[in-house]
This record gives sequence, C-alpha cells and structure tokens, in this order.
Amino acid sequence: MSGEARGGGPAAAPEVKAPRRSVLFVPGSSARMLEKARGLACDTVVLDLEDSVAPAAKDAARDAVCAAVKTYGGREVVVRVNAPDTPWHGEDVSAVRRAAPDAILLPKTGDAGEITAIRVRTDGVPLWAMIETPMGVLNVAAIAASGVGCLVMGTNDLLKALRGQALDDRRNLWFALGRTVTAARAFGLGVIDGTYNDIADAAGFAESCAQGRAFGFDGKTLIHPAQIAACNRIFAPSPEEVAHARAILAAFARAPGRGAIALNGRMVERLHAEEAARILALAAAIESRD
Repeated sequence: MSGEARGGGPAAAPEVKAPRRSVLFVPGSSARMLEKARGLACDTVVLDLEDSVAPAAKDAARDAVCAAVKTYGGREVVVRVNAPDTPWHGEDVSAVRRAAPDAILLPKTGDAGEITAIRVRTDGVPLWAMIETPMGVLNVAAIAASGVGCLVMGTNDLLKALRGQALDDRRNLWFALGRTVTAARAFGLGVIDGTYNDIADAAGFAESCAQGRAFGFDGKTLIHPAQIAACNRIFAPSPEEVAHARAILAAFARAPGRGAIALNGRMVERLHAEEAARILALAAAIESRD
C-alpha cells in the first residue's frame, strides 16, 4: 500500500516511472521513419525488426536499428527482435544486446521459459514480453513473474490465432485484456494496450484509447505518428482528474485521523487518497516529460 497507513495522514506521493502513454512502432527497415521518430512526441520508441520488416530486409534493418538506438535523446527506446523460432532471432539478440537499448521486446511470448532462455544472452538488458498468442494469455501470470519489465498486448496476432473477428468494442478480447492487466499489476509491471489499425478513424482510435485506459493500461502501441497526440492526451490525467485528486488529498489533510470522509456529496476512503496521490505523481511526471 502506498502512502501512510489508512488510519494515518494523507497518502504520500508514490514513485511513478516515466510515462508510457504512446509507444510508437518504427519499422527498422525505413531510414525515413527512423529519422522522423527522433522529432516525434511519443513517450517510447519501439524500433521494430519483426512484423514491419520483410525477410529480405532483416539483416540491413538490424544494422540500422542498432546504429540508431542511442540517437533518440532521453526517450525510452525498445527494440523488438524476431521470435525465437525464426532464423533471425539469434543474430538479433546478439546485436541488440551490444547496442544496449532500454529494453528488448520479445514477440509471441508463450511461457516463462522463453524469458529465462533469452535472459542469459542479454547481459542485463531488460526484457519486455508481447502477449499475442493463446498460450501467452493462459501463461501470462507466469510470464509476468519471470522478471520482465512490461507486458505488451499484440491484439492483431491474438485475434488471428483465436480465429476471431475485429469488433469495435473488442468484447471478444476482454478476457485477454483483463487477464494481462491483472497479471501486470499483480507483479508491479508496466502494461501497454494493442494497436488500432484504422489510421483515418480518429474517433474510433480515441474510443479505443479510452477503453484501454479504463481497463488499466498505461498506454497504447501506435502504428502512425498521427495517433500520438490523442494517445498522450487520453492516457494522461485530465485537468478535472487532477483537481479532484488535489481536493481529496486536501480533505484528508484536514482530517488526518479519519478513514473515510464526505467530499462533494460522496464518501471517499483512504484508498481514494492513495489513487489521488498516484494521479498527481503521474501528472507531474508527464509535465516534466512534455
């Protein structure tokens, strides 16, 4: 439990890691996009060696990505390698380890053993895991407990593996989305929602971001720079949320011995003060980033 005991003073501001509202995939085979991403306002850049790179371009993309890793200023840089069952995986891991990004993203993670196997070859570079297969969804708690730093939903691959169809409200993915968020929170990890494919549908994208935030995701993976601004806004506390959080903490500061108080006609408890402290800490981290 963050902050002081629920019967004590107001909740202390929890430590909040750098925000991961917008996590942009950048094709490693595109010199133009590797360059353009340096000036974009996304929180995290994922330099991709997997789905966005054609087989014939894999080796050149690996070289370009490794050369680019340290050129994105103070932003978080992650490299998605090819899966362990592909012919490029071994060279990817060796080269990316030497380039030393902030993390290596392992696609199609099916069980914790895959994390254990790759960790011995990464020289301490943190690992993230994509949850995008039925086996990964079933084993997500063990994957979360294996020492990864973040879980990332791969909803396109998951729908394909499930033989499902894309639905506007994603109700056929609610089980997987909720299970992944629950596993991440149980083990103190970051957790990122999957992509939204219709670049031209701004309203649908905003609804998908709002749904992801409601599920508890920290942010969303993106496939186009046009999605960054809305994603950053929706996954950040709104001015109204910040004002309400401040009001909650001020009310408990005035009544330090109370476990529950009335505020604007509603009862709020210490758990709400703890969440208010988290919201304010996140808002401060975002303000510092932006």
